[in-house]
Amino acid sequence: MPTPCSRIVLASRPQGEPVPENFRLEQASLPDPGPGEVLVRTIWLSLDPYMRGRMDAAKSYAAPVPLGGTMEGGAVAEVLVSNADGIAAGDIVVGRIGWASHGVVRHDELRKVDPNIAPISTALGVLGMPGLTAWVGLNEIGTATADETVVISAATGAVGGLAGQLARARGMRVIGVAGGADKCAYALQELGFDACLDHRAGDARALGQEIRAAAPDGVDLYFENTGGKTLQAVLPAMNDFGRISVCGMIAWYSGQGIDAAPPLPFAWRLILTRRLRVQGFIVTDHTACSGAFMREVVPMVARGTIKFRETVTDGLENAPQAFMGLLKGANFGKQLVRVGADAG
Repeated sequence: MPTPCSRIVLASRPQGEPVPENFRLEQASLPDPGPGEVLVRTIWLSLDPYMRGRMDAAKSYAAPVPLGGTMEGGAVAEVLVSNADGIAAGDIVVGRIGWASHGVVRHDELRKVDPNIAPISTALGVLGMPGLTAWVGLNEIGTATADETVVISAATGAVGGLAGQLARARGMRVIGVAGGADKCAYALQELGFDACLDHRAGDARALGQEIRAAAPDGVDLYFENTGGKTLQAVLPAMNDFGRISVCGMIAWYSGQGIDAAPPLPFAWRLILTRRLRVQGFIVTDHTACSGAFMREVVPMVARGTIKFRETVTDGLENAPQAFMGLLKGANFGKQLVRVGADAG
């Protein structure tokens, strides 16, 4: 029997920042799951900056969401019906279900979640894709080393918050850059950063002066989540043979601020003369690191030595507004949407 489903589809492609008219709430029916498939009910939906790129038609590392298609996204869900070995009704799973109340998904596109380890929402945050991104960017890409100095943009976000805590655990000096005094206070008092600078308090020049004051011996590693004025401020402070892990550039995702971006010759000259290593990465290329990441981070979360914060929006229909806020830094920590009731 078909299952009723609510979903948010891409109604039109944004011209600059997304607006409510780019989204549409629809009602649909899902078929019964076939062999090797499961029917799931979404509990938590993850909202992430990369979704802005999926709204454009331009060629990228992943296919864009088609017009009229369900918005892309990871979710934690309860299994209602299973036609797959190893997954049973009542299991909690995480997978790319999209902005929808229900989904029919192949079993090999899902991962079971153990509710006894941590709250199931963490499978979308500190123990999920953002957490793995932080671990990979710090270790595999950034080759973090004790006694070095790292600057982390979007320092209290789902990626930056964990990256900073892992860096502190490795004996690094950690300087965060965040938007607002409350986020900076959280980075200092809860996450244990050595310093945190408010990028909203001044222009790129002022931020650059603050970075040089906080890192008198220079910056060895920059964990890049934002682009914008933070990148412009950090580049001159980089040490010779420094590294930049390029994870995101949220400041430019909607085409805002590009005219004020540092000119390419400025960046290129510093990369050349400081012999910097700049590497972009997409976390799906590094799934082989998942085991090492989980072995290190799960016990830290269980002990409470890793702190995390979540911003929760209730109701699938409110996902577009929450996503638009995310792109402007309105969230604090991991942005989630509570789509359905907890299991059981």
